[in-house]
Amino acid sequence: SSPHLVQVRERIRINGQPISKELFSKYFWLVYNRLEETKDPACASMPAYFRFLTIMAFHVFLQEKVDLAVVEVGIGGAYDCTNIIRAPVVCGVSSLGIDHTSILGDTMEKIAWQKGGIFKPGVPAFTVAQPERPLGGRRDRAQERECPLYLCPELDAFEGGQRVLELGLAGTHQRSNAALALQLVSAGCPSLSGLGELKEVSSGAKLVGRPVPLAPTFQPTDAMIQGLRDTEWLGRTQVLPHGPVTWYLDGAHTTSSIQACVRWFHQAALKQDKPHDGSEVRVLLFNATGDRDMAALLKLLLPCHFDYAVFCPNFTEVSVASNMDQQNFNVTVENALTRCLENQRTWTRLLEEKAGQDPWLPAPL
Repeated sequence: SSPHLVQVRERIRINGQPISKELFSKYFWLVYNRLEETKDPACASMPAYFRFLTIMAFHVFLQEKVDLAVVEVGIGGAYDCTNIIRAPVVCGVSSLGIDHTSILGDTMEKIAWQKGGIFKPGVPAFTVAQPERPLGGRRDRAQERECPLYLCPELDAFEGGQRVLELGLAGTHQRSNAALALQLVSAGCPSLSGLGELKEVSSGAKLVGRPVPLAPTFQPTDAMIQGLRDTEWLGRTQVLPHGPVTWYLDGAHTTSSIQACVRWFHQAALKQDKPHDGSEVRVLLFNATGDRDMAALLKLLLPCHFDYAVFCPNFTEVSVASNMDQQNFNVTVENALTRCLENQRTWTRLLEEKAGQDPWLPAPL
């Protein structure tokens, strides 16, 4: 999975735990030296950071003889460097957002077509309910690649009766992700779920054009129920109390995920009115990279009514004891700080525009 929060070893896990420093060092140098010895003299360069770690992860899984590997894509799609597995057991694609437009395209249809590049002939694929445009793009791509594509039922369909599936991850948007996870386990590990192989099912909701079949519901096993309940993913809808300060952390970076983040923040932090004695101050700490539309992302955060906003680069303080896994060599400090300044100006402009529309909102200082 990617990215890591603290240490790069988080990206390669076996039985849920990051591989040890010893194993990481062993396989890093084994892969590095092999690539160094066999690289083409005409283009004497090593794979880029993410590509190298992808190659290394596959090597680790092979050498450690894992029974099942779960591989998260990077940017995703046809040209993603993880997309070299010719016959995966199953594929899953969650809801789409506008992101990585320079590579994937600038419309939902283009992005959906690219993301569908992971579909393989005869390999079942699952996706979640979403608007017709991205779903139609996936449907067409699946048909082109002769891939059986199924639409996941809502999580409610798995609950039945009075039983409610408890999720370890906060936010209502995680319910569709949980439904997708259940289908992937069911299709990818039939021996573990006891549900047998996926059979052809009747069509679900009729969509424009060719319908996408609705995947069958089933009774989740005790292990599935426990897995959903115990799942944690640090840095995603995470509440981290630290003395008088409570941090609300999330990695959202598309318009759809920012909207989901704001809904979660309102549920988690804004249930009660803010005290008038000044004992509570709401501060936005924001950083984003890449070719994203920062104004569109920041505009979605205005309803949170932050008292202050701080725009920071994704660099940690360099010291003797610093963790090199936290260093970023893809951009310079100057470029990162320039982006921070641009974001600060955008935020100020959005606040001024908001103040002009809403007479009850105080003008920015």
